[in-house]
Amino acid sequence: MFPSCVSKPADSPGTRSSIAKLLLGVFVVYALHTAWLLYGFLNTKPCDGSTGEHCITSYLTARARLQMSVFTCLVPDNSQLHLAVKIDPFDPDSTFERQVNVSVPERTRANGTLFAVVYVHKAGVSPLEDSREVHYAAQLTTYITPTYREGQRDVQKRSSPRSEHTVSHWRPHLAITLMSEDFTFNRAGLPSDVRRYMRVSQEGRQMIYLPLLLVNELSFRVRDLLEISSSTVQLPLTVSYEGISLRGFRFWVHLQDVVYSLRQFGFTEENIDEIKETLLGSNLYLLVLTALITALQLICEFLALKNDFSSWRKKKSMVGMSRKSVQWRCLSTLLIFLHLLQETSLLVLLPVGLGACVEVWKVFTVFKIQFQWKSSKLHVNKLDEEERKTVEYDSQASRYLSYLVYPLCISGAIFSLAYFRQKSYYSWLVNTLVTGVYAFGFLSMAPQLFINHKLKSVCHLQGTVLLYRGVNTLISDLCSCASFFSSSGSFSSSHQLSCFRDEILFFLYLYQRRRYAHKSKRRESGTHGKKLKTQ
Repeated sequence: MFPSCVSKPADSPGTRSSIAKLLLGVFVVYALHTAWLLYGFLNTKPCDGSTGEHCITSYLTARARLQMSVFTCLVPDNSQLHLAVKIDPFDPDSTFERQVNVSVPERTRANGTLFAVVYVHKAGVSPLEDSREVHYAAQLTTYITPTYREGQRDVQKRSSPRSEHTVSHWRPHLAITLMSEDFTFNRAGLPSDVRRYMRVSQEGRQMIYLPLLLVNELSFRVRDLLEISSSTVQLPLTVSYEGISLRGFRFWVHLQDVVYSLRQFGFTEENIDEIKETLLGSNLYLLVLTALITALQLICEFLALKNDFSSWRKKKSMVGMSRKSVQWRCLSTLLIFLHLLQETSLLVLLPVGLGACVEVWKVFTVFKIQFQWKSSKLHVNKLDEEERKTVEYDSQASRYLSYLVYPLCISGAIFSLAYFRQKSYYSWLVNTLVTGVYAFGFLSMAPQLFINHKLKSVCHLQGTVLLYRGVNTLISDLCSCASFFSSSGSFSSSHQLSCFRDEILFFLYLYQRRRYAHKSKRRESGTHGKKLKTQ
């Protein structure tokens, strides 16, 4: 659509094409795998006994009278059970909610734990005496660092020097689900996610699977937790039940596996809560679309990083390159890395840290700073006439930009310090700088656009990198804009209000690329002619 400059590409077309085809193949395989998983959720084939298949029928088909009992204990399967809720008779197809007060044992009050054990068994029979009972143990407590309101933190620190340690908290909601659908499984094609929760009983030649019971861990939120103190005697517990289909059961199992994997990667409970809100507030098809969009963004980011590193590694002249833009991007990436270092996981920190290392290397490259290993000294190369002119244009654009950015950043920092409570001065400094980066980070390309305007050329830029990043940013802003207009948006307000901000400067670059293309061609041909005459 937009004509390109006649400059020698950084990589050979064969290498670039092979990498692009490889990534496209990976994306296609990922999309097909996601579609296959979706098909498996939606179309689990039932067993047909008339064709000679070995079938496993449901225990619920007999319609026996059942009872649900919820007990509390200190250690599952190894401590005394205390009955909290009893539902007799229990209908697997029903939906109910019970609110009870649970007595808190002394060991739990001393920063201990407490579990809930849910039994589904024959009515009128103790679950410990029923051979066909099913049970599921779930934690009613969890350990987190307590948070206090304004004015309470200093008092708590004086009264308890260990207040920053993890403290046992109460989960006030226990969500129970059971697969109530009468489904007959094929023993040879039993899904692996269902097999983990299945208990099979033999009755003559017939195999019967007991009810598939599950406690929904996704309903738990950090903001709903109640701190357990030494004076706590009773705590409220809401026990809810809902019967679900086989499709819903498998869906919940996979979502809980995802949450477990995120915890293993080091995600905090606050981050996991945001992901839970997204998962629970969306339907299955929207989640699949989100996964495909995420994969597309990862591919675009990888291609942008690869082309960016390759072009800068082979760049000999810094004519037309904005030093201020490179400095600003390096500083922004480092600040975001420091900000994420306080509150996010290693899975997110690794790509951000890699990008920060590349940006630091680009600063050394654009300033022509070289480290001489033999003498252990830094050597700065001199600039030629065209590069000095670029530096002059860069300083002029940065001076104009500072008239807007500096007053806004300073006033925002003073307002944040005066009206918002901060953990420490370091936290205030990092948060203020990161807020400035998020608010004015898109202006980092403004000096580069000014240099392009003065030089009447864009051939010194790697158009492929900007194209990949522009597409990536456009996708992110479209998603955040959709989240802004939806009722279940999980993006922050500052991110939502920044929709389409980056695209303004990106479209300005595309306009410059189209306008200055013919002048760049003439400049390239003139430079090529001078080289031939010199030879």
